[in-house]
Amino acid sequence: MVKFTEKQQRFIDEYLVDLNATQAAIRAGYSERTASAQASRLLTNVNIRARIEELKKTRADRLNLDAYWVLKRLMDISDRAMQAEPVMEWDHSEQQLVPSGEYQFDSSGANRSTELIGKHLGMFKETVKHEGEVNVTFIDDIGGGKDGP
Repeated sequence: MVKFTEKQQRFIDEYLVDLNATQAAIRAGYSERTASAQASRLLTNVNIRARIEELKKTRADRLNLDAYWVLKRLMDISDRAMQAEPVMEWDHSEQQLVPSGEYQFDSSGANRSTELIGKHLGMFKETVKHEGEVNVTFIDDIGGGKDGP
């Protein structure tokens, strides 16, 4: 097993708290001024990254969390958010809340959970369109340059 410095191990432990690398670096004792750069450097360390993934997997296994569990929860949230809830209003004559005849539902909760399910299933492909010219300079053996096409 790879040995980590005390600060690296604290960073790993702190990162697992909230997955916020900059804050984890600060809590681990790195300077606030350089925490973002330090966090980026730490997360590119293959051994640190592997240890974080190993601990995340162990935690998920211990809690019996997997893609099925997440998708089931998202489906439940979407279904619940789509249920029409009656809008209640105060009836002065009856001195109680009564249905107004209108209904509401949590469209943002339904949309977000459905979007996450769709992303998991690969239904939304992000595409990037590049336009413009690319100029390339070729350097010959003598050290001079000539413009490419």
